[in-house]
Amino acid sequence: MFSPYLSEGMTAIDIGCGLGFFSIGMAKIVGERGQVISVDVQQKMLNTLKKRAKRKSVLHIIRFHQCSESAIGLDIKADFILTFWVVHEAPDQKALLQEIFSLLRPGRHYFLAEPKRHISESQINVTSKYAIEAGFKKIDEPNIAFSRAFVYEKPS
Repeated sequence: MFSPYLSEGMTAIDIGCGLGFFSIGMAKIVGERGQVISVDVQQKMLNTLKKRAKRKSVLHIIRFHQCSESAIGLDIKADFILTFWVVHEAPDQKALLQEIFSLLRPGRHYFLAEPKRHISESQINVTSKYAIEAGFKKIDEPNIAFSRAFVYEKPS
C-alpha cells in the first residue's frame, strides 16, 4: 500500500506507530540505506516495537522517538510520513497537520488513514481541509479496508 510513495533509501516517519506493524514493513522497504522513525506518545509501545523489530532483523533501520500529546518534536526532514488511525486522537489536529507538513520534504508524500467505524465522512473531510490549509495537495484516495484514506503531496 505504501510502495507507490516509499522506496529504498528514503526516510519515513510512522506517527502513532503503536506496536509497529507499519514501521517494520516500511523498514523492509527503505532497507539498509534508509531509516524509519517510529513515533508514539507511549514508551511502552516503543519498547514493544523494539523487541519486534529485533526479531524481524530491522532494529538497526528504525529510530524510536517518544512524542508528547501536543507535539511530535522531531527536527528532521522526511520523504514519507504515515498517520494510520491516529489523527482523530490528536487534541489539536490543525497543529499536528502543520507540524507534519513542516517535517516533509517538498515533492514527497503524507499518507493519512482514519477508521471508518469511528470517523464519519464529515469528520474526515474536516481533517482533510486542515491538511490542505497546512499546505498539502491531495493526490489520491486509496481504498484501504475499514479506513478512509488520503495521500497528500507537499508542493515543490
